[in-house]
Amino acid sequence: MADLGITLEIAAARLTAYLDAEKGVLGSQSYRFADGRELTRADLREIREGINYWQGHVDRLNPTPTVLPTPRAVGHMRRGSYRIR
Repeated sequence: MADLGITLEIAAARLTAYLDAEKGVLGSQSYRFADGRELTRADLREIREGINYWQGHVDRLNPTPTVLPTPRAVGHMRRGSYRIR
């Protein structure tokens, strides 16, 4: 899929807009985007699909990869090996 010139800033702004829409719809019955489009509680599925879509773009464009903790040996030795947690 081509990114069509989508930058991290654009993707983050769109993700924020969809997160605001979700918050607005969950807090009341509808939410209006700045471009005039209105979403209602019935559109919550569409909102969440938009969140997933833009979160994917942000994750792909983000220069800082997610760092997972390094597994470490803990506890007592059992049968000659440590449990890895």
